[in-house]
Formats: sequence, structure tokens, C-alpha cells
Amino acid sequence: MSSDFTLNLQDDWDLHVNDAGNLETTEYAQGIAQNVANAFRLFTNDAYYFTERGIPHFLIELDAHPKLNILRSRLKKVALNVDGVKDCVINLMETDEDRALNGFAELTLTNGEKTTVKIAGL
Repeated sequence: MSSDFTLNLQDDWDLHVNDAGNLETTEYAQGIAQNVANAFRLFTNDAYYFTERGIPHFLIELDAHPKLNILRSRLKKVALNVDGVKDCVINLMETDEDRALNGFAELTLTNGEKTTVKIAGL
């Protein structure tokens, strides 16, 4: 995924237009963070033209006791495949009440910038 031109997704994860009527684009770090967040949510076989991309979430998280080290490894691998990402550290926490996995990914970009991606509800 290229981050040279990334459309800005608002909090509702939808596209919006600016005052001039043009689709909004993002700054470099935000665009890469959006691409990583999208990659985290992509299930294996969901991308029509790139079925090999994605994470086999059904095999990992939907188990009675998800193996966090496997999920961390797969999330990191996916993040490192996004253009512009040099390094990634995954921090996950499991909540007992609803079995949801939450956390964040600390990204180091190829230009040296650092940014964070929230991981919620895996």
C-alpha cells in the first residue's frame, strides 16, 4: 500500500470533502497509520485482488484463549508490509469481561517519524 496519496478517513471511517468540494487527503504519518489500521482489520481472503493479504483472525482470536504472542507477531508482520513502516512494536491487553483485545502499535516510519495506531476490539 502506498502512502503518497491517502484519503483522509474521519472518526466514522468514511470519506469527506473539504470546503472546496475535494476529497480530503492526509499528512504522511496519518496516512501510514490509516493504512496500518486497515491492514490490521483485513481478514485473509477478504481483499478481492490480493487474497493472500490479511490476518487469519478466525484462527487466532475466535479461539477460547487467543495466543497473544502469535497475534502480536502477525500484526507486526502486516504492519511492516505497509509502505513507509520501518519498525513496529505491538502492545496488546485482553479484557476478561468481553474477551476483547485492545492495545496499540507503535510505528517507526522510514523517515524517522513515530506514530501510534490504536488497536481495539480484536
